[in-house]
Amino acid sequence: MSKVKPYSNYSDFKQKWLGELPSHWHVMRTKLLFDLITEPAPVGNSEELLSVYTALGVKPRKELEARGNKASSTDNYWRVKKGDVIVNKLLAWMGAIGISEYDGVTSPAYDILRPKENVNPYFYNFLFRNPIASREFKRHSRGIMDMRLRLYFTRFGDIKLPLPPIEEQDKIVKFLKFKLTKIDRFIGKKKKLIKLLNEQKAVTINQAVTKGLDSTVKMKPSGIEWLGNIPENWDIRKLKSIVSTKITDGPHETPQFVENGIPFLSAEAVNSDGTLSFENKRAYISKELHTLYSNKCKPQFDDVFIVKSGSTTGKIGYVSVKCDFNIWSPLALVRTKKELISGEYAFRSLQAEYFQSQVKTSWSFGTQPNIGMGVLENLFIVIPGSFNEQAEILQFINDEASIINTTISTIEKEIALTQEYRTALIAEAVTGKIDVRAFVIPTVSEQEELYDEIEEELDMVAEDAESYENE
Repeated sequence: MSKVKPYSNYSDFKQKWLGELPSHWHVMRTKLLFDLITEPAPVGNSEELLSVYTALGVKPRKELEARGNKASSTDNYWRVKKGDVIVNKLLAWMGAIGISEYDGVTSPAYDILRPKENVNPYFYNFLFRNPIASREFKRHSRGIMDMRLRLYFTRFGDIKLPLPPIEEQDKIVKFLKFKLTKIDRFIGKKKKLIKLLNEQKAVTINQAVTKGLDSTVKMKPSGIEWLGNIPENWDIRKLKSIVSTKITDGPHETPQFVENGIPFLSAEAVNSDGTLSFENKRAYISKELHTLYSNKCKPQFDDVFIVKSGSTTGKIGYVSVKCDFNIWSPLALVRTKKELISGEYAFRSLQAEYFQSQVKTSWSFGTQPNIGMGVLENLFIVIPGSFNEQAEILQFINDEASIINTTISTIEKEIALTQEYRTALIAEAVTGKIDVRAFVIPTVSEQEELYDEIEEELDMVAEDAESYENE
């Protein structure tokens, strides 16, 4: 944004959510910029079925079948043309709105908006999918609670939107597409680096928990072809043989949640590094319900969790805190026999590729993977011959993982700050806080040089924010 500046003149159009706009812009109601389309698809049609997603925008349903049910028929669904905007009335305020790059059909539960003359739908796609619009959509939605809010076109149609001249809309769209390509490339490189670091960590853990730290120790066949040899004094056990209580899970019912009480965790509370995030708890339950559920499952310090259903099946969590909380059915609780193996060592061992590959080859798959308790307890774990060796391996893994995790955490902060920058850039462009009319899209050769400049700028954004946080 260093090479673009604000406009010379601004005016107050009495739209608080937009702030002041360039004086030569206009504001106009949505219904004067878009037509509401209700064109039914013919009976027996075979057109592309489209859905709109909060994170992804509009996508063909066949590409993301795990995210929703298949439609048995699309007769009388709404027809969609490329360039139309699809609105999920129920989730528009959460970002489930976007432009379609496809011709096709979509559910009658959605609204289809077709741009009128002198309206660039891509300009409004950037606006509609930005948090500033989401907040305004929520204000105009109607319902008794957040998850029942609906943005009907009778309300959406009356929302006043910024209207730059069409030439300016086009210019803003080109500017944002160019800039966001570079920003997304930067983010992609950072995510790729995180993936490589996680792979490095996985190799380190797997080598340590299957071969040990001493490369000169005598080995023996494990009896498992793909595992190979293990140290001579090590053992292989089924998971059910190393637990002090039968592997169990949380309640198979939806509890009554309360405003304050005992934290109730599910799969989303297990972080990628295995720590538990109480901020990502499902909700709170009452002390009475906690007492009831604790008759079956009461988590405690040094317990291990295995996610056994959903998109993160196989993820391993570890209880490193001493506090009251409870878990839902997607989590299986493993409590080790302390005289045989510590919970923390089991946690690291179950994170290893040798165990994760067992999970992947054993799970069943519906819309998402899941693995039954009877299957879990018969998976095997490799156990060192002595507690001293366990402790040495655990210390080695924790030291190595700490270094990698710290690096990953720094990169994740950079990604988060860059995404904030991305969101702010879009908001400033579509509300006229920056003037991009004079911005020239570089040639291909110039773009590579400019990419280096943008990458430096993004690194500076992250460094400046981190420095500010540490002051």
